[in-house]
Amino acid sequence: MTAQPDVPTSTTPALLTSAREARRATIPSWPWRRGAMLLSGAAQIITISALLSADPAPATWAMLLLAIAPAPLAAGMAFLPARLARLAAVATLIVLVAGIIGAVRHTGLLFVPALAVLVVAIIKLWREPA
Repeated sequence: MTAQPDVPTSTTPALLTSAREARRATIPSWPWRRGAMLLSGAAQIITISALLSADPAPATWAMLLLAIAPAPLAAGMAFLPARLARLAAVATLIVLVAGIIGAVRHTGLLFVPALAVLVVAIIKLWREPA
């Protein structure tokens, strides 16, 4: 009686899925990208609240830019592959810098922590292979 050769465990779908998850968990920029997304989202919610409050802030181009763009761009940066995340990261950086400069007297300074985390994420992202 001949014994059947063992099927290699690396070809099973469950192990391939867990290998992908393990690889994603070891990406150095991923926690920084998620942090930038969360901080951008929080500051964006505060900006929207300032625009809709009882004593609303003026709806300038910078306030509207900060109320619309940072969180979706940062989410794209957080969850896209590295080569696409780099484009989203640059777009997010441009939006945050322009918005902070334009709305510095209102809620623009709330985006400074998100900008700091975003800069670290971009540095780590650029060092990763595509």
